[in-house]
Amino acid sequence: MSDINAFANRLGKNFKHFGKWAKRQGIEAWRAYDRDIPQFPVAVDIYGSHCHLQEYDTGWVMSDEEHDGWLQAVCQSVADVTGIELSHIGVKTRRRQKGTSQYEKTGSQGEDFVVEEFGQRFWVNMDAYLDTGLFLDHRNTRKRVREEAAGKRFLNLFAYTGSFSVYAASGGAVLSETVDLSNTYLDWAGRNFDLNGLDRARHQLVRSDVFQYLVMAIAERKQFDLIVMDPPSFSNSKKMSDTLDVQRDHPWLIEQAMKLLSPDGTLYFSNNLRSFELDGKLPILYQVKDLSAQSVPEDFRNKKIHQCYQLRHLP
Repeated sequence: MSDINAFANRLGKNFKHFGKWAKRQGIEAWRAYDRDIPQFPVAVDIYGSHCHLQEYDTGWVMSDEEHDGWLQAVCQSVADVTGIELSHIGVKTRRRQKGTSQYEKTGSQGEDFVVEEFGQRFWVNMDAYLDTGLFLDHRNTRKRVREEAAGKRFLNLFAYTGSFSVYAASGGAVLSETVDLSNTYLDWAGRNFDLNGLDRARHQLVRSDVFQYLVMAIAERKQFDLIVMDPPSFSNSKKMSDTLDVQRDHPWLIEQAMKLLSPDGTLYFSNNLRSFELDGKLPILYQVKDLSAQSVPEDFRNKKIHQCYQLRHLP
């Protein structure tokens, strides 16, 4: 078995450093370890008094017994270093995507609890789904959206649990539409709105395939001043009429979203496909700025966790 002490030492250093940093920032959910040591390909995310531990599939060949022993040792180390109870550590294995939707149920219920981030509050769950309800790597962009939202009409596409919408509404957006295909996540978004004391009458939750929503919204001549679009890398959800492949589909998605953007508006487009390349025609059609260097938070060692672009109409 790899030397668990090396893992424990690195986690301890990070936990101390980023723990202080997170407290100063007013963040209860942050990354304490990001695959720092190759022999320990895990991410350790702290959520208040809970922890989300993701193991990445590196293709190693270990017997089930060896693997169970290794994972138990990792979990015990996390508990020892952080003081978080073993029962509060949610463990996931991220397999290489084989074309299933990213928002799978795990079969475990887990418990919902609240974490705070820059004064906003969110319901999260360590066990029920592959993801927790809050993507920590988009924290900086959420804050940026809140700072820019006053008086704006806001649109959130592929909205997941609506955290961008909560930030926009809290920042003074006059109205918002939060679009996702999953009832589960839209309900979750609604609970996040209520948790932050936001007026649901002005902030609509829209259950729709984003491709269909864009066509309809353009036909209805809707206009928004601030749009966020964060599609999954790939999805073949049964509810969708077709598959989604972000590399193939992003030019169409962006071009349609830009038709909904007011003349002085801003679109933020992000995705987490590692090999992603922005289509070369987009910087010709629009003003495009790559914000990835500022948008990935400092607690993420992996600076390629996502790419984020700001798009505006040409003057």
